[in-house]
Amino acid sequence: MSELAPGEGVDAATVPLAHEPLPADEVLIGRPTTATHTLARLGEVEVGIWEMTPGTASDTEADEVFVVLSGHARIEFVEPPLPAIEVGPGSVVRLAEGQRTAWTVTETLRKVYIA
Repeated sequence: MSELAPGEGVDAATVPLAHEPLPADEVLIGRPTTATHTLARLGEVEVGIWEMTPGTASDTEADEVFVVLSGHARIEFVEPPLPAIEVGPGSVVRLAEGQRTAWTVTETLRKVYIA
């Protein structure tokens, strides 16, 4: 599937995604995989779907807002240190460029992101 054309729509909850293993240096627990699909580019802004299977992985974030479509996870904010949050369907979260996080996914998590 390619990016959406103007006037085109898609069910973000059911778009097929091709998963790949995470780099070993990012995996903290388990064998999580991730998949990303870009839906549109609006100038410098990218809108897409991201999914991660159960496990724990570290990440350095982009400047982003996302909405969880399905699944559950705990996001720990390593740097700068902030309280951890639990996310699930309907959660809306803002991440900042360069934030270091650890994601513990307990049920495959799918989100739509704007970055």
